[in-house]
Amino acid sequence: MSLILSRRDLDFLLYQWLDVEALTRFPRYAEHSRDTFDAVLDTSEKIATERFAPHNKLNDQHEPHFDGERVTMHDQVKPALDAYCDAGLMAAAQDAEFGGMQLPTVVEKASFAYFLGANVGTSAYPFLTIGNANTLLKHGTPAQIDAFVRPQFAGRYFGTMCLSEPQAGSSLSDIVTRAEYEGDSALGPQYRLTGNKMWISGGEHELSENIVHLVLAKVPDDNGRLIPGVKGISLFIVPKYLVNADGTRGERNDVVLAGLNHKMGYRGTTNCLLNFGEGTRHRPGGKAGAIGYRVGELHRGLACMFHMMNEARIGVGLGATMLGYTGYLHALDYARTRKQGRVISGSGKEASAPQQPIIEHADVRRMLLAQKAYVEGALALNLYCSQLVDVQHNSDDAAERERMTLLLEILTPIAKSWPSQWCLEANSLAIQVHGGYGYTRDYNVEQFYRDNRLNPIHEGTHGVQGLDLLGRKVVMQDGAALKALGAVVARSVARAAAVPTLADYAKTLGESMQNLAVVTQRLWAAGDIHKTLANSSVYLEAFGHTVLAWIWLEQALAAQRLPADDFTAGKLQACRYFFEWELPKVGPQLDLLAAMDTTALDMRDAWF
Repeated sequence: MSLILSRRDLDFLLYQWLDVEALTRFPRYAEHSRDTFDAVLDTSEKIATERFAPHNKLNDQHEPHFDGERVTMHDQVKPALDAYCDAGLMAAAQDAEFGGMQLPTVVEKASFAYFLGANVGTSAYPFLTIGNANTLLKHGTPAQIDAFVRPQFAGRYFGTMCLSEPQAGSSLSDIVTRAEYEGDSALGPQYRLTGNKMWISGGEHELSENIVHLVLAKVPDDNGRLIPGVKGISLFIVPKYLVNADGTRGERNDVVLAGLNHKMGYRGTTNCLLNFGEGTRHRPGGKAGAIGYRVGELHRGLACMFHMMNEARIGVGLGATMLGYTGYLHALDYARTRKQGRVISGSGKEASAPQQPIIEHADVRRMLLAQKAYVEGALALNLYCSQLVDVQHNSDDAAERERMTLLLEILTPIAKSWPSQWCLEANSLAIQVHGGYGYTRDYNVEQFYRDNRLNPIHEGTHGVQGLDLLGRKVVMQDGAALKALGAVVARSVARAAAVPTLADYAKTLGESMQNLAVVTQRLWAAGDIHKTLANSSVYLEAFGHTVLAWIWLEQALAAQRLPADDFTAGKLQACRYFFEWELPKVGPQLDLLAAMDTTALDMRDAWF
C-alpha cells in the first residue's frame, strides 16, 4: 500500500464519482482517454515515490543554507525536479504549442497530489512556477510569453509571486515598493523597481537558469507620490537575470537575497526576504533599480495577480489535503502493525492473551475514521473544484460557464481554508495514534504536522478567507454564487432522499443548508458591517462543514451504486461519521452567528 495516496480512492473520485472521462467530449481533451489519464497518474506516482519521497526528511533536516553568496540545498532536490520536468509534467495541462499534454485540470491536480504528499518542500518550486506561467499566459504579451513562459514550462526557468512586504503583510494596499517608468522595450513598458518583499517562497536558488519574479509595486504619480490603496498597484515581471533579444540569459538584475526565513515546516523550500534595487553589485546599465516589465494595464496589477492567487489558494488546499492524507496512511499502517494492550472480554482483560494491534481499540478507530473523513473529503472537494475549471473553460454553454464561475468563486475560500484546518487536525490525530513515537523525529508524522501548520496562514489566513466569503462571495451579484451552490446541493439532497440508507443524511443536510442561508440573511440585515463580519471565521467553519457534508453525501451516492466491498463500506462509514460527528457542530455555530454576538468585537486592548 502506498503511504502517499490511495490509488483506489483516487480512481473512485476521478472515474466513479466525477466521471472525468466525460471531459473528453470537449475538443481540447478529445485525444485523451482513461488510458492516457492513468499513464500520467502512474508516472507521477513512480517519480513521486522514487525521487521526491526519499529526500523529504533530508530536506527537513538539512534545510537550504545561505552563505552570503549563494543558497545551497540538499543535492537530491534538483534531480527530483529534473525528473518532474523531463516527464513533461510542468506543462501537463498546457496547449501542445507550449509542449503540453492538454490534460484536464482535474487530472493534472490529481497527478500533482502525489508530489505534494511525497515532498511538499520540493513540490513548491513547480507549484509556484506553474501558477506564475499561467498568470502570464492570461495577462502577458506575446513577447513576454516567449521570453518567460515557454522557458518555465520547459523547466529551464522557475517562478515566484512577490506580494507581501515586511510592514504590510496581508494588507497589500500598504505596499511601498516603487516602480519608476523608464521607457518602452520589446518586453513591454520598462520600469526600475526599488523596495523589499518578504515571505517569498522559491525566491532564490540555483535550481534553474533563471527565476521569474511576479512583483506587485506602485507607480508614483506626477508628483512622485504613491497612490494610496490597492488601486495604485501594478504587476511586473522582474527576472533574476535579464533576457537577451535572442532568448539567452543576460546580465544579473538588481534582485538580491537579503536573507532566508527559517520556518517550523516547509523547510525544503527557500523562503526569502528580497531586496529590489538596493544591490551594490547588480545594477543593469549602472543605474539603481531592478528592471521590470509591466504586465497588463497600469494600476490593474492586483486584478492580474488574483489569477495566480486564486489558483494558489486552491493549490494550498490541495497541499494541506495531501499532508493530511499521507499522515493518515502512515497512522493507519502503524495502527495495523503496532501491538499494544488487549481486547476486553466478558470477564475483563486476560493478562496471558496476546497483545492486539492498536487498531482493535475503538478509540484508535475513532481517530483513524476522523482522519479518513477529513482527508478523503478534502481531496474530493479539491478535485471537484478542479473539474469546475475544466467545464468553465471549455463549455459552449454560456449559462453553464457562468454557473461554474460562481461555484468556483464561493468554493475557493472553502477549498483553501477547510483542508488547512481539518487536515492539520488529521495530522494531529496521526501523531496521537503513534503515541509517544509520533512526537519524535524518528517517525514522519511530526514533520507532516509542522509542514501543514503553514497552510492556515499563507495565501490568506482563515480570517482573510472568512472576510472574503462572508463579506464578498455570498452577497456578490445579489447572492448569485450562494444560490448556485444551494441549487447543486439541493439536487444531491433530492437524489439521496430516494435512497433509504441516505435519506436521513439528505434531510439533515437540506436543513443545515437552509439554516445557513437564513443566518447569512440575518447577518447582512444587521445594518452594521462590523457586527456582520465580527464572527466571519466562525461563519467560514460552519459553511465549510456544510459543504463537506455535501461532498460526503455525493461520495456515498457514488459508493452505493458500486458492488459492495470493503472499500465502499469504508466510504459509507466515513459519510456516516461525518453526519453523526461533524455536521452537528454546525448548529451551535449558526446559533452563535444568529445571535449577532459581539464579545470579540467589544473587547478592548487594555482589558487583556
